Amino acid sequence: MLHLPAQHPLASGLTSEASLISAYTGKTPARRPVWFMRQAGRSLPEYREVRQGTAMLDSCLTPDLAAEITVQPVRRHDVDAGIFFSDIVVPLKLAGLDVDIEPGVGPVFGEAISTAEQVAELPELTDAALEPIREAVRLTVHQLGSTPLIGFAGAPFTLAAYMVQGRPSRDHLAARRLMHADPDTWAALCAWTANVSAKFLAAQIEAGASAAQLFDSWGGSLSARDYEALVAPSSAKVLAAAQAYGIPVVHFGVGTSDLLVSMHNAGGTVMGVDYRLDLDRAEERLGGGVPLQGNIDPAMLGAGWDALSAHTLDVLARGAAAPGHVVNLGHGVPADTDPTVLTRLVEFIHSVPVDADPVQWAAATKLGA
Repeated sequence: MLHLPAQHPLASGLTSEASLISAYTGKTPARRPVWFMRQAGRSLPEYREVRQGTAMLDSCLTPDLAAEITVQPVRRHDVDAGIFFSDIVVPLKLAGLDVDIEPGVGPVFGEAISTAEQVAELPELTDAALEPIREAVRLTVHQLGSTPLIGFAGAPFTLAAYMVQGRPSRDHLAARRLMHADPDTWAALCAWTANVSAKFLAAQIEAGASAAQLFDSWGGSLSARDYEALVAPSSAKVLAAAQAYGIPVVHFGVGTSDLLVSMHNAGGTVMGVDYRLDLDRAEERLGGGVPLQGNIDPAMLGAGWDALSAHTLDVLARGAAAPGHVVNLGHGVPADTDPTVLTRLVEFIHSVPVDADPVQWAAATKLGA
């Protein structure tokens, strides 16, 4: 077990009793905790204003700007955590790779990395290169006070898939092809991305993040057999490195309902569940005893309050099957979301007593309408 610095918010007790941490660790929270993936970003006018004229990766690597963007949704919505404003390719950039984020496209690399020679020449991510991340986290944690900060990193497969393709892909054929055509090169690439993700997470945790999340954005493109044999071992290394600090670690993938058990076996103390699988069914698949995070369908944010509130109550009710439940979306906040809807949704979730059946409570109080 690695020791957190004495001034760390969890070590000092500043965030140890927060509702988010309580739910992540299977304890009864003071209120139902909620945060949203992509809560810091395009849906907020204050984000668009502060980001004006600044490229995405430059925003991530400017500590005071990254801190401000991270805190904005906490300030506006009263969510129960900040999610560190960054991008999964930031550690690749810090390691020296030629990568940028093109508006409307996503991460684009100067060249695809798919040969043994290219992988062998990948640079090391140095400790010194991570200092802007540590500084951004320190500034953020100071502003958040007793509200926990969640650190995050991209899973090794997702990072490797971007690198092999050289840009976003719908099917990740290049990565899936490489893992079978050249298993040794694939293994070396995943070892490199696992090391980068672990260092990126460690920098955030040591600087003050009270929880962490590993995003496997493209894991859903894999079969269970390929995931378990060719991907899970590298994710397990990152998750084990984060869990060594004794903090809650969320493992989340998109379109990974059929991989849920395999992902849980790879690691993580909390399983994130996307909108395709009901939470009670997820808990059943996991065998019980696993705290969950999720899983409001992002589409519901634009479907009107009646549909959204009814759907949210159903999610809360199904989440009761788990020993702890942190409410989130089943993926990220859509860019065109009305932020007032998010604020109202947070207020609504917080209004449901932690010891009440959500559906019965709404019927009795008529607050679901």
